[in-house]
Amino acid sequence: MSTATQRLQRYLEDELEDCRPEDVDQRLEELDALEAVLSTDQIEADLNVLTALANETRYKLVRLLVAADGELCVCELNAMVDASESAISHALSDLTDAGLVTRRKDGRWRKYRASNVAVSLLTLLDGVVTGQVTDD
Repeated sequence: MSTATQRLQRYLEDELEDCRPEDVDQRLEELDALEAVLSTDQIEADLNVLTALANETRYKLVRLLVAADGELCVCELNAMVDASESAISHALSDLTDAGLVTRRKDGRWRKYRASNVAVSLLTLLDGVVTGQVTDD
């Protein structure tokens, strides 16, 4: 029996008072099923989103696009964010790749909009900062 399985058995004995080997086996099966959420693709996608938000310029751009509740042109974003046009374009490309913003070409202009993922994440962050998110 592995050390992890022994620890699990001790834990279940504390929780159930009468722990049988079948109880340990059943819990190990449940934990194996739960482990499926750790798919490599999902973790990579999540980390791409979090990495995209971990830069001040990219974060400001997402905040502005969520607050705008609509599209903004690169030139409008450039007027509000203290970064070079090149840095803003690169940041917007990273945010698009991460699925946090969408873009469309309108004539010679590129317009950007916050994705639903960005709106949801910032709404959640706002709740954490103001203490509105609870551990129910």
